Amino acid sequence: MAADPLVDWSRVDTVLLDMDGTLLDLNFDNHFWQVHLPQRYAAARGVSLELGREELMARYHARAGTLDWYSVDFWETALELDIMQLKEEVAHLIDIHPHVTDFLAAVRASGRRMVLATNAHHKSVTLKMARTGLAPQFDAIISSHALGAAKEEQEFWRRLCEREPFDPARTLLVDDSLPVLDSARRFGIAQLVSVKRPDTTRQANDTRDYPAIDDFSQLMPGAAAPRREVAHG
Repeated sequence: MAADPLVDWSRVDTVLLDMDGTLLDLNFDNHFWQVHLPQRYAAARGVSLELGREELMARYHARAGTLDWYSVDFWETALELDIMQLKEEVAHLIDIHPHVTDFLAAVRASGRRMVLATNAHHKSVTLKMARTGLAPQFDAIISSHALGAAKEEQEFWRRLCEREPFDPARTLLVDDSLPVLDSARRFGIAQLVSVKRPDTTRQANDTRDYPAIDDFSQLMPGAAAPRREVAHG
């Protein structure tokens, strides 16, 4: 017996997609924040790597789930370091997850609206879109910083709905963050899918009760697309 599909595409008009850990391998971000930045931070402070890393982890923990945590500008000010220059040093690690480009092309061809909805700061989005070339696939690219609320907050979804109107009952969100999926569920987004291995260098995550994919080949839209009114004249 065939497994039930993860998504009922006949009930999807809008596709919301996360970036880091969902479309892109989270290895870049994990390596940057947990390995590369601690090295540069410790060197700049003249302290041991162990002490530098401990200080950074405490700072990270204090800001987790807030806009500050995702803000390049915040960390540049707080740490007195050129975060974007440091990201460029390891930008070769930026990579697209398997079958993402095929999935994006298929969704676009189906006529559904597709929006990149990310907590990433616009400077990071610019760097990653330049490296991957994915930007033209999206109808819109929205950073939580432009909306003034992180995706973990209900206010993000309210403001996103005002900026890019969508019917939560006919929307799919794919995201690797359980707190974000929980927030989207509270907002009423009907179809939610997680990602088993946001970072391909690490073990699979516990995705709780959320349906989850190994890669985007498991999520291809069916042939049926929602009907759209076509203006004639």
